[in-house]
Amino acid sequence: MSITTQTLPLEAATRSVAFAAGLARFADRPAVVTESGTLTYRQLAERVEAVADRLGPVRRLVLLAATNDVDSLVAYLAALSGGHPVILVPGDKPSAADSIRDNFDPDVVMAAGEGDGRPSLKEVRVGTGHDLHPDLALLLSTSGSTGSPKLVRLSHRNLEANAAAIAEYLRIGQADRAVTTLPMSYCYGLSVINSHLLSGASVVLTDLSVVDPCFWELFRSTKATAFAAVPYTFELLERVGFDAMDLPTLRYVTQAGGRLAPELVQRYAQLGEERGWELFVMYGQTEATARMAYLPPALAARNPSRIGVPVPGGSFRIDPVPGLEDGELVYTGPNVMLGYAMDPADLADGRTVNELRTGDLARRHPDGLYEVVGRRSRFIKIAGLRVDLGRVEQILAGFGVDSTCAGKDELLVVAVQGDHEPDLLRKVLARELGIPRGALKMYAVESLPRLNSGKADYQAVLALAEPGEPSLRAQPGRKEGPQDVRTILAEQLEVSAVSGDSTFVSLGGDSLSYVATSVRLENALGTLPADWHLRTAAELEQGGSPGRRRRFFAAIESSIVLRAVAIILIISTHIGLFHWEGTAHVLMAAAGYNFARFQLQGERGERLRRQLVSIARIVVPSMALIAVGYVITDHYSVANIFLLNAMVGPQEVTPEWHFWFVEVLTYLLVCAVALLAIPPVARLERRFPLGFPLGLVA
Repeated sequence: MSITTQTLPLEAATRSVAFAAGLARFADRPAVVTESGTLTYRQLAERVEAVADRLGPVRRLVLLAATNDVDSLVAYLAALSGGHPVILVPGDKPSAADSIRDNFDPDVVMAAGEGDGRPSLKEVRVGTGHDLHPDLALLLSTSGSTGSPKLVRLSHRNLEANAAAIAEYLRIGQADRAVTTLPMSYCYGLSVINSHLLSGASVVLTDLSVVDPCFWELFRSTKATAFAAVPYTFELLERVGFDAMDLPTLRYVTQAGGRLAPELVQRYAQLGEERGWELFVMYGQTEATARMAYLPPALAARNPSRIGVPVPGGSFRIDPVPGLEDGELVYTGPNVMLGYAMDPADLADGRTVNELRTGDLARRHPDGLYEVVGRRSRFIKIAGLRVDLGRVEQILAGFGVDSTCAGKDELLVVAVQGDHEPDLLRKVLARELGIPRGALKMYAVESLPRLNSGKADYQAVLALAEPGEPSLRAQPGRKEGPQDVRTILAEQLEVSAVSGDSTFVSLGGDSLSYVATSVRLENALGTLPADWHLRTAAELEQGGSPGRRRRFFAAIESSIVLRAVAIILIISTHIGLFHWEGTAHVLMAAAGYNFARFQLQGERGERLRRQLVSIARIVVPSMALIAVGYVITDHYSVANIFLLNAMVGPQEVTPEWHFWFVEVLTYLLVCAVALLAIPPVARLERRFPLGFPLGLVA
């Protein structure tokens, strides 16, 4: 495709970014501090003007591979002051720069030079090959360092308005000095630079990590007053003993880039109160230039789960989402992007959006503070159940496990950090979520995958379950048939091999995996025999009637009918439609029905093992969950933890009776297993499979 090179001068309608073009107004105040010295605003303005002259009078598309150094900063400010739209990419990720360059064909490519404030400048063409909208100032990727072709188009007004809003609520003055802890190619890191230069404050440029002792030496020697942090930064601060550091000039710490655990918000807010600095918890997206909300420091310790209030000039509303209790958070303000750019043609577009649908589920509290409670796009469906990936991470955090979750429909992938046993965690988590274990993949990793910005890398987590890792999943697009029976059983029941003599029951199948397995087998075989769970794999491969479906009533499982009846009775009782004592006990019938189907088959030793494992799957996660409740609330007792409240607890109904169903179910199962472990009783049950339980009931 041929490109017509334009050589038109800057249009009169095009304007530069005010804080970049007006640096000289702060004269000899310090602007940039590095390990090698200090640049005043006057000196910085001279270097910016020199590079702007090199860019020339023709408005061109600039690609800048930026690092946290003077050269990159000068190049960025020169492009903004000269009215040239600039695409920022991380300087340490050549693949990201190559991807963007191939897709957007910039007119000029810039990068750090010799470190003297004169960045390297490579002209692809003398003029421009693009139609650039007059309002376009900056383009940023929403995906960190991946080099995604989807860029956010930001205007001059976006940059100025958001920098001013941040400077207002952080009360940034000329005496402030922020040290860079994040890449300037990341919108959060860039917003620190913009807001300080707009205010006449100074920036300490460094790419040192907070775990490096040299970083804190630089912080003290330059008398820095602030630094920015993402959730991962706080993990690093824990390692270096930040809470014991002497930092007399520190005025505030900002946090954004993802949700920080409420207990950490509370802890660092209180630490700041003790040490004389403030914690600003903030919320934002690249599409809003950087920031949309902040939590006033005085409210952080008492409201650690909130994102706070809109930034000056912005506002929120919450739109209902069908099927969900909480609605989607929608933001409006002067910092909302112009729109997205997927290819060079989009660079000619003006404003295509007027508000930002954040994709976050939120609620507004009576005190006016907003809280984000989930991510609309971080829901997947497994076996018909909606699974909130953020909630999964919270559950694991309650067990003391750091994790990152990703997924797609019918598959949940979890990476856990540290020395944990994935198989045990998978069983506990699958039971907690109520999903088949075969739909959950869990991997232990040394460190959780993160993007260059410090945010979780969900694509890397998903890749853990991609081909290359042993997988029994059928090839996409291929319809499963009788030849896939053993593959289906192996995947759903998480076993490495299935022989022709194996049955669903002998492989450890239970009522939870029964539904998901039967659905896949019926799709592959057509009609399933009523006792398919007792048939061998070889028999199933020969059976079934492909293409046929059972009649509606014949296809409904008894356990499903029992559960449906129980749900109707329980809900009707709770909402006051009627009041029947004992409605929840229908679920006991469902449990007993499934116990008989799955736990009474096979030889005595194998049967006893399966029965004990089945009980453990109920008892272990229940005890773990109750133990957490015991620690963080005053509702439960030690008797609850050991499932003994029904025996030794109070007679009146209190919160300690919340787990009565689990306790009674456990008692019944233990009694049944103990009774059937007696050989004469077991033989009697085998001889009279219907009369024996009727006799017990009588």
